[in-house]
Amino acid sequence: MRADVRTTEGERLGRIEIDEATRPVRIHPPLSERPLFLEWDGALDDADHLRSCVICGHSRLYRSRSLPQLTPFVVLLAFAGAAVGLLGFATNPLILGLLGLLLIADVGLLLLARTRIVCYRCGTVYDQLPIARYHHPWEAAIAERETPGSTPTPPEASTDLEKAPEIGENES
Repeated sequence: MRADVRTTEGERLGRIEIDEATRPVRIHPPLSERPLFLEWDGALDDADHLRSCVICGHSRLYRSRSLPQLTPFVVLLAFAGAAVGLLGFATNPLILGLLGLLLIADVGLLLLARTRIVCYRCGTVYDQLPIARYHHPWEAAIAERETPGSTPTPPEASTDLEKAPEIGENES
């Protein structure tokens, strides 16, 4: 499998190849000063599908699709083709043929999009591996709960300054 390794703060450390059959204990990402220790305990399920992140050990992963870098240009051409069609310039057989080729290219790009797995906590992207059915697309509610720094303040940890006694206050 290939992994775009990130820290829990989201800083990119580089792309590495990991052989899940040998389960290496330690890797050295290109942009990291020190090696990272992989957490393989419970990371793979019985069918050898990735169940949790081997970089940070987090169990929540989501499925994502990576579109080729050509996609924005095809979308721009599709909007131009739609404008040509709406303005009535699409009566020429050559233009109709070009619009048909554009449609084929657009569908082809969608078929070429690779599915990958991303960790909610650190954002490490796993590619070129079989993906289990239980990984679902990204969900905002899960991301809000699982992303570091977005944990809600517990009710007992109040931030009201009026209720807290001041330091050095004389009690009389």
